[in-house]
Amino acid sequence: MKTKAKETAKKDAVKKAVAKKTVASVEKKKRVAFAVRAKEGSRVFLAGSFNGWNPTVKEMVDKAGDGAFVANVNLSAGMHEYKFVIDGIWCADPECSDWVQNDHGTLNSVKYVE
Repeated sequence: MKTKAKETAKKDAVKKAVAKKTVASVEKKKRVAFAVRAKEGSRVFLAGSFNGWNPTVKEMVDKAGDGAFVANVNLSAGMHEYKFVIDGIWCADPECSDWVQNDHGTLNSVKYVE
């Protein structure tokens, strides 16, 4: 009996592992780069539908010190709205041609992830 119980437990474990892998592959996220130019020394953040529009959670980095700020975010497939917060001022992405109007009467930039 104990052997049969062990076999059943192993089969259940395998089924759970397969199910978990299937869910993980469906929810797989893709690394997406965001970039914006701002005055050197600025504080630049990325806010969007993917982080609750938090204006301070994702700081962008200007590695070269030349005003080219970048950030990478892992996003699921679909449409994601976002803005940059540059020295406290919310800005749509000037390089993005896909925008939607938001509830505040301004524009949000849109990034599509496949």
